Amino acid sequence: MSTPAGVPTCYRHPDRETYVRCQRCEKPICPDCMRDAAVGFQCPDCIKEGAKTTRQGHAVYGGRRSADPRLTSMVLVGLNALVWLAIVATGWTKSTLTDRIALLPTGRCSSVGDPGSYYPRLDVERLCDATADGRWFPGVSDGAYYQLLTSMFAHEQIWHIGFNMLVLWFLGPQIEAVLGRARFLVLYFVSGLAGSVCVYWFSGEDTLTLGASGAIFGLMGALLVVAHKVRGDVQSIVGWLAINAVFTFLFPGVSWQGHLGGFLGGVLVTAILVYAPKDRRKAVQIAGITLITAALVAATLARTVVLA
Repeated sequence: MSTPAGVPTCYRHPDRETYVRCQRCEKPICPDCMRDAAVGFQCPDCIKEGAKTTRQGHAVYGGRRSADPRLTSMVLVGLNALVWLAIVATGWTKSTLTDRIALLPTGRCSSVGDPGSYYPRLDVERLCDATADGRWFPGVSDGAYYQLLTSMFAHEQIWHIGFNMLVLWFLGPQIEAVLGRARFLVLYFVSGLAGSVCVYWFSGEDTLTLGASGAIFGLMGALLVVAHKVRGDVQSIVGWLAINAVFTFLFPGVSWQGHLGGFLGGVLVTAILVYAPKDRRKAVQIAGITLITAALVAATLARTVVLA
């Protein structure tokens, strides 16, 4: 079938008469070639080209791209600051809030008259209750498993929260921009949990541990894995980690257990996120993170049995 001379025809179907043109390139298009656009219709070629140049809604490794990668880190910094202010307002180094939310492997009998002090030999709740000056605070082995997470938001010394939040502020947005918000939060909390479980296993039974350092070292481990994946400057990151390791082991009172556990947790979680095969990325990521979390839960229960 021929069309009259001078009548516009579809650029893809020359035998079809049309008076509709692509809003982008102005080529004539028939109803089969019309593609809905923000204004009017576009041709298939312009739609395909637009898809190549339009910024995608997903991050590099499958996570949904964050509109503002700084927001999550700002919220985490704010939560840590609020908990620190609550601890300061309720007695600071003698605050009983610290006894409740910091990580304590086994229960502790604290002194009512001298907050911050405790009776190491009164390690059973009934013995503590029989003492007029004693107040019992349960540990993880007594069922206070929430301490494995709440301890991540507890700080006493201003230098401690200051250093942790400074690193979070610098690293958090960069890593969230790569992983997406949901995966960043998974990384943060699983790393923190890994640090807490390591503390639960390898610190003293009556040692009170607090701080976001496990999660922060998890972000450091994540940065190392991502840099290796994209063939970035790994040497400078390793040097920075080495300096932090020296401070960890040289300064008294610093929990090497939490730092090491958090770092290893961050490395494992990020390796799963960035090295998962693209064709089944989400399934592998979910399975891998679930396996790590299950292993941490199993390790926690095993330690409770040992301490029982």
